[in-house]
Amino acid sequence: MWHLCLSDIQLQHSKEIVIDIFPTIDIEFAIIPLRIITGVIMLDSGIGKWSRGISGTGRWFESLGFPAPQLLARFVATVEAICGLLLIIGFFTQVSALLIMFNMFVATLVQKYKLHAPFQGGDVQGYELDILLMLSAFTLVMTGGGSFSIDAIITQ
Repeated sequence: MWHLCLSDIQLQHSKEIVIDIFPTIDIEFAIIPLRIITGVIMLDSGIGKWSRGISGTGRWFESLGFPAPQLLARFVATVEAICGLLLIIGFFTQVSALLIMFNMFVATLVQKYKLHAPFQGGDVQGYELDILLMLSAFTLVMTGGGSFSIDAIITQ
């Protein structure tokens, strides 16, 4: 529940005023858009790597010094696409989110320490989206897919 606390105001009886800005929202409803949007972004990222030519992604990984860059490019693109799709439908949510979280952690480290990118992009891409996706995935690792997911149907 969101509250606006006005406790710094001195009242006649020294009571804290709490104003409900929003009614209490069940966390289950908050998980749905987080899961779906994170899934759509990752699905698009994975498909994009394949459709633009996976060998280009492999060459980029090679320039960054990753071992087996062509194999890694195929692995990353496949994980992003499959895990993104799984998040959208809410199936194997926690495992998919864990893989995405790790992927985005590595992407953040590469952006910051290899490419020396700024936090927020300007002339070059920043890593703020990588951090946001990593934390979204972390949230889904902790919460699971929620009641409105295939995971919930299977575990009933």
